[in-house]
This record gives sequence, structure tokens and C-alpha cells, in this order.
Amino acid sequence: MPAPQASVMQNLAKLKFISFATKLPTDWKQPQGEAGKQYTRAFSPSELVGIPPVPPMFVPSSVNKYHTDTAKKIGDQFATYIDGICSAICSAWSQWQSTAVMTGVMVNAVTATLGQVVGPPWLPLIMASAPKSTPGELRYSNAIANAISNGWMAYQATIKVPGLPWYPAFAAFPGPMAPPIPNVPCPVAALTQVETSISKSALANAMAGLLGDPQALHHKQLFESVAEAFEQCFMLWKVSTMVTNVLGTGPIPTFAPPYVPVGPVVGGTGNMPPGGFV
Repeated sequence: MPAPQASVMQNLAKLKFISFATKLPTDWKQPQGEAGKQYTRAFSPSELVGIPPVPPMFVPSSVNKYHTDTAKKIGDQFATYIDGICSAICSAWSQWQSTAVMTGVMVNAVTATLGQVVGPPWLPLIMASAPKSTPGELRYSNAIANAISNGWMAYQATIKVPGLPWYPAFAAFPGPMAPPIPNVPCPVAALTQVETSISKSALANAMAGLLGDPQALHHKQLFESVAEAFEQCFMLWKVSTMVTNVLGTGPIPTFAPPYVPVGPVVGGTGNMPPGGFV
């Protein structure tokens, strides 16, 4: 499967953001008594009833037009930012997938073990197209990009082949040296891997720590939304993306024709060129 589509991650992140039902303005309460009468007289009838934003990225604290307009304006800004950062993440994901390789797989007879995945860091790939037109956007984008890049590099380092029957032909090969043969494809989910570093909680906490500003407006909702959308896309990606074209080769030390015309590969290796994650 190709890297997740930006539209999927964008929708997941915005749905999560909406679920927080964050009110704007915050901590506002409808005036009561005489103050309430003065409040009502301060506005025209058209100003007292506005149109709530759809979708409601933020919930206006009242139907006052100034509240509904504020919620819509800021909500549109956050929705646009989420679209931009999710698009940048998915673009980086796609670039990583097209260039990542698997090397050092150990091959003995039909079985493949260990190996490692090597790919480029995501930070520069995300920041190349991440929203950064304002100082606030740049700070949020740096925090998100660094957290995801660091988390993915840590995750990538844990990926290993857990003894899979990738090379049936190598059980009894008729020759002194088996030529490069691609593995039997399997999903990424079949590999040994530790996903803790890219879990939604780990990513959201890392983003907040990298931002380093507990008072930054709505950063918790933003980071949790992006982190959860990323995790959901990853869960689908790992079961639908196949590991292919890991070229296995190796010697057959017991090959001794005519008495032993076939034998198993012993001490072989497997390496995937770029483009094997499909």
C-alpha cells in the first residue's frame, strides 16, 4: 500500500479536534441580572444571533455574532493548519517509503531472520512543505516534525525479520551458489517491531515537550489530534503494506554432484533495494 493519503489523515485529525468541543471565548459566562440586561441592550438584534461554524472546530460560547464569528475564524485557521501539516507528514511518509531499504537479513535454507530497515529522517521531509508562514505555525510545525521524525527513527530501528519462510527454493537448491531471489511477500505487520515511540500518547507528549510552551493556544488539542490520526493511519499501513523484493542469495556448501545434486543455502544474506515496501 502506498503511504497514507493526506485526505484521510486530515479528516481523522479534524474529527478528533472537533471532539474536544473547545469553547471560544474560553471561560465566558452569560451575564445575569442587570448586567445581562445591559449586555442585551449593547447589541443590535442581528448581532445577538450569529451562525455557528460548520464544521465546529471550536464551539462558540454563545450565539452572539461576535462569538460565532470568532469561533469560525480561528476554527478555519486551525483546520487549514491541520490540512497543511497532515499533507506534509504524508508526503514525507511517501518519500521515506520509496527510498527505504532492508539490509543484512540472514538466510539459512528457507528461513530469513534479523536484518534492519534504513531510511531517511522525516524532519527535513516534513518541514519542506509544513505550514510555517507565521512564527506560531513554524513553532508548531517544528515540534510536530521533530516528534514524528524521532519517533519513526526509533521505531524503524526495531524492525526485524522474525524467522519467516521467505525462500522456499533455498531448501534444496541445485547449485553451489543460489542467485538473488526475491522473498515471499509479507505485510509489515508480520515483522518484529516496537511501536511505542509512534503511539499517539508518546507522539503527543513529545510534541508538547518540544514546543516547550504550556500556555500555547490549543496546542494540546492540536497535538493529540495529529498524533491520533498518525497512529490510526499507521495501523492501517502496517497491515496493508507488503515487504517485497528482499533479494536472498548464498552458498550451498553441501552441493557435491553427482552424489549430492541439491542442498540448502547456509549463511546467506538478503537485501532489499529501494521500492520494496509496496
